[in-house]
Amino acid sequence: MNIAVYGASGHTARFVIAELLSRGHFPIAIGRDASKTAAALLVHGVELEMRIASLDRPDSLDRALAGTVAVINCAGPFVDTAAPLIEAALRCGVHYFDVTAEQESARSTFALFDAPARARGILVVPAAGFYGGLGDLVAMYAMGDWSQADRIDVAIALSSWWPTAGTRRTGERNTAARLSFFDGRLAPMQPSTPSSWTFPQPFETQDVVELPFTETILMARHLHVRDIHNYLNTAPLRDIRDPKTPEPVAVDERGRSNQRFVLDVRVCSGDEERRVAAEGGDIYAITAPIVIEAIERACQTPKQRAGAFALGQLVDASEFLRALERAGELALTTDDSKTAVSR
Repeated sequence: MNIAVYGASGHTARFVIAELLSRGHFPIAIGRDASKTAAALLVHGVELEMRIASLDRPDSLDRALAGTVAVINCAGPFVDTAAPLIEAALRCGVHYFDVTAEQESARSTFALFDAPARARGILVVPAAGFYGGLGDLVAMYAMGDWSQADRIDVAIALSSWWPTAGTRRTGERNTAARLSFFDGRLAPMQPSTPSSWTFPQPFETQDVVELPFTETILMARHLHVRDIHNYLNTAPLRDIRDPKTPEPVAVDERGRSNQRFVLDVRVCSGDEERRVAAEGGDIYAITAPIVIEAIERACQTPKQRAGAFALGQLVDASEFLRALERAGELALTTDDSKTAVSR
C-alpha cells in the first residue's frame, strides 16, 4: 500500500517509515521543510518519495495525499495538525490515523469528523499508538467476555522519559482541560494525590499520579464502564519536566533507546478483577508497529467500516496483541492476585 507519513522528519516518523518498509509498503514522506525532511530520510538507506505540504495550504496537502491509501499523522501538537490533515483526507478519500496522546485532539476528532468520515467512506482513527490505542486494546483483552465493568485503571511505568522536541512542543501547547471518566461521563480531572501501584517486575512498587492520556477518551467512546483512570509513575515526570533532559539516544540498529515500559491494566466488575500487562521498550518505537498493524487490519478487511473510531472498535484485541507479541514487540502477562493501587 502507498501510505503517507506526515511529519516525516520527526523522531516517531523514523520508526513508522522503517516499519512500513519492513512490511513491504511504500511510504510517502510528507514534510514542511524540504531540506530537513530529505536529511531525515537518509537514515533509511533507500530512495523514498518525498512531498512538501503545509497545513495552511489545503492544495498542497491534497497533492501530497494523492495516490495514497492512508495517512499517518506523526506531527504534534495534534490540536493544530489533526483537523487540517483530516479535512484533506476527507477531500482525497484517504484513511486517517494519528498517534496523539492529547485528549483534546482525540476528543475533537471524534466529535467533528465521525459523520463526515462516514459520508466519505473513510476511517478516521486518532491515538493509534502507545498512548491511547495500546491501552484501549489491553483493556479490551482484560475484559474478555465481560460486556461491562465498574472501573478500568490504566497504569504506565516508564524507566525514564527522554522527550523529543515534538513532545516538548506538545506539552507547551496542550492547555486544554484535563479530563477523567467518572460515573459514566467525562469530567474535569480533580487534583491527583500520590498513590502507589505494584507493577510487574522489574518496576514493582512505584509512586504514581493520575494523568490525562488518550486511553480515557478512547475507552469512554465504546466500552461500557463507569469509571476510567490513567496513572503514570513519577520518575519519568521528573525527566520530562527537566529542560536539561536530552532527547532519546539510540542504542540499537533500529534507533531505539533503552527505555523500558509496562502498561498495566486492571478491570473490576463487582468483586471480580482481571489484570493484563504489556511490557516492551521505547514508547516512540513501539508506536510504529501498533499504528501500521492497525492500518493493515482495518483497511484490508472485505467489509471496511467508515467513520471515526477508537482502535479497539476496529480490531480483535486478542489477535492484535498476540501479533505484536509474536513479532517480539511486547510481552503480555496476566495476574489476578495483586492489589493494584493503594490510596
